[in-house]
Amino acid sequence: MIKLVSTDMDGTFLRDDMSYDEEKFAALQKQFHKQGIRFVVASGNQYFQLKSFFKAYPDTIYVAENGAYIRDQKQIYALHSFAPTTVDHILNDLALIPDLKIIVCGEKSAYILASEDPAYITKMRQFYYHLDTVADFSKIDDHIVKFAVGCPPEKTEELVKQLKSLLSGLAEPTSSGHGDIDLIQPGINKAAGLKELGNILGIELSEMCAFGDGGNDLEMIRETGLGIAMQNAQPAVKAVANDQTTDNQHQGVLVYLEQLLKTQK
Repeated sequence: MIKLVSTDMDGTFLRDDMSYDEEKFAALQKQFHKQGIRFVVASGNQYFQLKSFFKAYPDTIYVAENGAYIRDQKQIYALHSFAPTTVDHILNDLALIPDLKIIVCGEKSAYILASEDPAYITKMRQFYYHLDTVADFSKIDDHIVKFAVGCPPEKTEELVKQLKSLLSGLAEPTSSGHGDIDLIQPGINKAAGLKELGNILGIELSEMCAFGDGGNDLEMIRETGLGIAMQNAQPAVKAVANDQTTDNQHQGVLVYLEQLLKTQK
C-alpha cells in the first residue's frame, strides 16, 4: 500500500514549458486525501520556486535542494547545510576551473555574481524564485545547502568526473546532463530526504512511490518501494526502476497515478 507519492519536477512532473495538467492534478489531490496519501515534491530546485507551482495546495511537502531542505508552508522538517569552511574550500576549487557559471544556494535565497552575463541571470530567474546578485560570494550570510554549476554541455560528463575527484569528501556532483551539475552534501540526496521525512511522518521508504528522470533521482527511484522512471529518463534511472511511465510532455506522472490509485481503492 502506497502512503506517500514523491515526484521530481523538471523533466518529470512538469512539461517542458513548466506547466502541468492542473485539472487532472486537482482530481488526484481529492483521491490523495480520501486515501490518506501524502504528496511530496522532491527536487534539486529551490523551495521558493517549487511552492510557486502548488499555491492551491498548502499541505504539499517539499524535499528541496536534493534533500537538504525539507519543509512545507508552515514548518521546517530538516535543514542540512555545508560548514562555512567547506563552502570556502569548494568556491576556491571551482574558481580554478574555467567557463563555469556558479549559483550558491542557501536557505534564504540563491546567489549569483553580479558580474555574470545579464541575459544568463535573467534566464536563471526562471528557475530560482529568490535569486540575489552579489559582488563576492564571501559576502553571503546564509546557510548554504547546494551549489549549482553551469558548464558547456559537451563537457558535463568530463567535469562531473573532475569534480568528483577534486571535491572528494566535501561535495558530491550529480547531473541530469546538458551542462547542469549540482554539488550536494555527501550522504544528502532525495532518498535520504524521503527517509528522514518518513521517520517524522511514520512512513517507510517501502511505502513510498517515486517518479524521476535524472541522475539526482536515481537513489530515490532505487530505494523507494515503487520507483517509476519516465520514458525520457536517463538509462541509469530506467535500470533501477520498478516500472516506467510515458514522458513528461504527456504527463506520465499523472497518468500513472490515476491507474495506481484505482488499484489501491
